[in-house]
Amino acid sequence: MNDQPVFRKELEQYMDAYLPILYVDTLENGKVQDILAELAAQKGRGIIKWSLHSGYEDASAGLRYPSPLSGALDTILLEKNVARKILVLEDIAGELESPAIVSRLRCIAERIAGGTMDDCTVILLSPLGTIPRALEPYITLMSLDYLSPEKIREHILHFLESNDMPAPVEELLDTFSMHLRGLSETEIDNILSLAVSDDGQLDASDLPMVLRQKQQMIKKSGILEMVTVKETVEDIGGLQNLKDWLRTKAQIFRDVRRAKEFGVDIPKGVLIAGMPGCGKSLTAKAAASMFKVPLLRMDMGRLMGKYVGESEANMRRALQLTEASSPCVLWIDELEKAFAGAGAQGGSSEVTTRLFGSFLTWMQEKDSLAFVVATANNISHLPPELMRKGRFDEIFYVDFPNQSEREKIISLHIGKRRSADLAKIDVAALARKMKGYCGADIESVVRDGIEAAFVAGKAHVTTEDLQAAIGRTHPISETMKDAIEEMDKTYKSKKFTNASREV
Repeated sequence: MNDQPVFRKELEQYMDAYLPILYVDTLENGKVQDILAELAAQKGRGIIKWSLHSGYEDASAGLRYPSPLSGALDTILLEKNVARKILVLEDIAGELESPAIVSRLRCIAERIAGGTMDDCTVILLSPLGTIPRALEPYITLMSLDYLSPEKIREHILHFLESNDMPAPVEELLDTFSMHLRGLSETEIDNILSLAVSDDGQLDASDLPMVLRQKQQMIKKSGILEMVTVKETVEDIGGLQNLKDWLRTKAQIFRDVRRAKEFGVDIPKGVLIAGMPGCGKSLTAKAAASMFKVPLLRMDMGRLMGKYVGESEANMRRALQLTEASSPCVLWIDELEKAFAGAGAQGGSSEVTTRLFGSFLTWMQEKDSLAFVVATANNISHLPPELMRKGRFDEIFYVDFPNQSEREKIISLHIGKRRSADLAKIDVAALARKMKGYCGADIESVVRDGIEAAFVAGKAHVTTEDLQAAIGRTHPISETMKDAIEEMDKTYKSKKFTNASREV
């Protein structure tokens, strides 16, 4: 991701090379306009602007009037004196769905490339949308990237200083800088203004509000969700091998600078595959808690758009936002539903294949502190490339809990609800009766048994109450027997690492 000086240098380089159309993927049009104004003054070039709200504007010619984009482009095409002009078009994404607009832009691009519109550049300012095929040869993509943690830190200090407010201690300042990653300067200013509005200072009491505001802003993207994490590794009954592995990665993650200096690779992520209801999603949440970073959830269904190229643009946006929000954990639930059909021909399968390709490339090349936790129930639907070494650091298989794990899960759920009764309940006997039960089944039994005891007017929950609940429960290993047996064969043939410790 580029800092602003790098963006300015690239922009100047592309303009000097007479590239016809530069598409800047940004929400901060004003900042780009400021950079363009500096470059135009430096190089003696004029600026013609168009936007939905202001219409056509050529300050050097004293012209400003309301106009649709088609009219503004016609004016530019008919204008004889557009040499050395920068043509800035805002709010452009929706306009590119019009064949008439695309045709006019292509005509302008061809004239610039052919030298008949000398030293002109078209700048498109908008969050990246679909690029029409007819314009692809003429468009160069750019992005005005999010602020780095160092720049956010400077921005916070400048904000506080300009408002005559004290700076927080260094550690707290670093925490605020981390939590404000992935947001625009405008969004950061809004959050800071809200944070100091009650007591005139930025302190630890403002952190929950900052996180709530960031959750809201990420949710507005429509493709990622920031999940509030209450779960910890102690909430996972069993899966000891997986938990130990995550602890190791968390240690690297929390001291990544020294780890890199020592030659340790940055952790990429983990694929957790296996039986439904056995703690895969819980582990994703616990991982964020262990790593002490935010948890982002990617909903692949939200990525799918109705227009050509929209899904791919959404994927790019999701990955950019993930990178900008790092350090973080990115949780992709039920991965097999996201990429089922990748590699097939025709229609939606081709879109899925392109999304899959983008994700694979990102996983292979990323060097950011974005740790991916992907979960899957049935990997037989996943493309084999996804499970190749170099994508994920490790692939774990989660089976139904063994006797020891069932005892831990039973104790966890009783302890949360009826801790005073736990000592008198025969947990081992209950666990023996629940062979083939997943974690969700076991929780259901505990809930049902406690509820029945309450309705019966009992003062305590007993082993017998829970045994009766077992008799009323049909575990997933029974209700989905054929599918479970097929999944079990698949996982054992793949020889993935067992998430549980052998007993």
